Amino acid sequence: MNTTTSSPHRHHHSRDHPTIAVIITTTIPLATTTTPSWLSHHAIAAVQAVSGCCNSMEIEVVVQPNDEPFVAHQIEEIDTNGYLINHDNSEYDSDNQNDDDVDMELEKDEYNDVMAKIFDTLDDAYMFYNGYALLHGFGIRIHTTYKNKVTNEAYGRKFVCNKEGFKDLKGKGPDGGDKKRRRDLRTGCEAFLRININKDRKWFVKEFKNAHNHELTATPTKVMKHRSHGKFHRSMACKSLMSELSHSGLKPCHIKKVVNSMKNPLEPDVTSKQCADVLSEERKQYKGKEFYGLIKHFQDKTFVDKDQYFKVDLFDDGSPRNIFWADGRSRDAYIKFGDVLVFDVTYMTNKFKFPFSPFVGVNHHGQSILFGGALLENEKEETFEWLFEEFKKCMFNKHPTAIITDQDKAMGNAILKVFPNTRHRYCAWHINKHERDHLQPLKTHHTDFKELHREWVKSDTVVEFETRWEVLCDKYNFEQNSWIREMYKKRSHWAKAFFKDIFLAGMTTSGRSESIHSFFDGFVNSSTMLNEFVIQYDKAVEARRAAEEDEDFKTMNSLPVLSSINPIEAKSGASYTRKMFEVFKKEWVQATNNLTHESLSKNSDEIKYRVSQVNIEKKSWRIVTFRLSDKVDITCSCAKFETHGMLCKHALYVLKKRNVETLPDHYILPRWTLNVRHKVGNGCIGLEDMHNKDEDPQVPITTKGRPKEATRIKSSLEAPKKRRW
Repeated sequence: MNTTTSSPHRHHHSRDHPTIAVIITTTIPLATTTTPSWLSHHAIAAVQAVSGCCNSMEIEVVVQPNDEPFVAHQIEEIDTNGYLINHDNSEYDSDNQNDDDVDMELEKDEYNDVMAKIFDTLDDAYMFYNGYALLHGFGIRIHTTYKNKVTNEAYGRKFVCNKEGFKDLKGKGPDGGDKKRRRDLRTGCEAFLRININKDRKWFVKEFKNAHNHELTATPTKVMKHRSHGKFHRSMACKSLMSELSHSGLKPCHIKKVVNSMKNPLEPDVTSKQCADVLSEERKQYKGKEFYGLIKHFQDKTFVDKDQYFKVDLFDDGSPRNIFWADGRSRDAYIKFGDVLVFDVTYMTNKFKFPFSPFVGVNHHGQSILFGGALLENEKEETFEWLFEEFKKCMFNKHPTAIITDQDKAMGNAILKVFPNTRHRYCAWHINKHERDHLQPLKTHHTDFKELHREWVKSDTVVEFETRWEVLCDKYNFEQNSWIREMYKKRSHWAKAFFKDIFLAGMTTSGRSESIHSFFDGFVNSSTMLNEFVIQYDKAVEARRAAEEDEDFKTMNSLPVLSSINPIEAKSGASYTRKMFEVFKKEWVQATNNLTHESLSKNSDEIKYRVSQVNIEKKSWRIVTFRLSDKVDITCSCAKFETHGMLCKHALYVLKKRNVETLPDHYILPRWTLNVRHKVGNGCIGLEDMHNKDEDPQVPITTKGRPKEATRIKSSLEAPKKRRW
């Protein structure tokens, strides 16, 4: 008993779905009345051999009742035209007609078939040509879309072989050097398909050329590796699954794992890049619809807030890429509290997964306030540069004294370009987190490393910092590319000794920005659309401002509880807001109860003291310098006033010992008083005055409409004794 698989024949059942008929012939005895079970196995093998290159197949089993055996022909692979290749040079092949004549006839028929095609949509045309390319062993891409210059409506499109053209070798990398280039895949192939639209709004084939100048991929499994054929991730089922998983909060790298675990094993694996591309395309489709509502929202706000600022960065197709906005009150707040800025990028809960980026500061009550918000397409350097430039324009070119961010390199480069005179500080929380991850082995193997490292980090002066670093290097011999050496190179961005002359309003982390994010959790969720997001943003901001106004009211309608009868404390209680007086009072109580001093030196210009608690080592005592002049001039080595804007316990102790009668005005920053509060109901906040200023204002500016001095209101029922808040 012998079996054979004959040379396959192509049947054109339809132009869209070519069918390959696999004919299996066999010789069995005439007496046999049933088909042997092994016959179906041959049919299955033939189906599997060609299943990668056609949409449908017919299998015909021909049982030949004769006794003459057939010679078996082995099927090894499929050619670029979708035919099974027979490598056996038998007499069977020699009986066929001339191969060249057959190929010419087939090419002519194939050309006519393609030129006769009509498509309802551009996607239909792409799917057809991509399917054609799959059968013939190449991949495709969209080359050009032809549009009407007046209406911007597409009237034609050109699809090309993925090896068309050559790569542009011009251009430089971000550092100005040559780009790192991947292997070149293009050969200048001229194969293409061009379609145009007719008067019936249908798409017809205008030009078709199938002349390739490179070898075509013959093996079905290899053809699938062309980018245009990795199509599972573009199927509706896969797109829907990706969208649902994205709305649930999963990132592309996690979506890839879920999809690959659920798909058919015969489908190619989905990559993280493909997931990101699908989600990005989905965002673009919906962003255009939401964009209209977002623009209308800000236009409507302009009628009631003429000082509002709003800017959108657009893609070439007109959809929004990046959005920044700030209302009039936020801009007014920046004039008074914009000395320190906290900026953080966190993936906020909105339908399109835009990174939400708030600009955060601290007000006169120590509360977090918003100077503006942004929705960004990505976290690249050019994106941050655009955002910071718009923020600077919005805030009348007023640079912050300091800005606190994480250690993102792209963000740092943008800050250096846009705010060259602003001190950039890394978030202490992020540094401490990385420290635990990278330095734990050293702390485990060296019992004294933890203490020496702590002393190095907390060095008071730059000289002390550098000296202790040399000691650490000599003792532990850090590797050249170690994390701690990299952090040493960036020491000017995080080390305490380098920030003792920079006002930070008491902030060293981006925690305020993170608290802003948590505050928004009650107002937005994963279904929030773009236009709805900005509306909910406004509601969240109003809730913040209501809390600020509540603190204003409590400060104005209450009296501070003093711990002494000293006029220094009395003046601070009358000047600071309720919350900030609590901060001062804590320092004052320690200054009057827990400190002692030693005199270090004295001359005609100044007196130096060493001040601290009694039970503290002398090396940790602070040096306080009291200068003898017409006005009180005092500094402390802890630099609390320079960094926090409030005198420390060491300086207050010396003022008390020197019998200073009152707290000098220049040691009470206006930003911690009620004088800078926002006056409710102010119709004109006076921002127009800022447009005429060329200089960069570095101190709070008094604008019209603001009270010169805020006073507390005494109740007629107020008891003679001091009341507690």
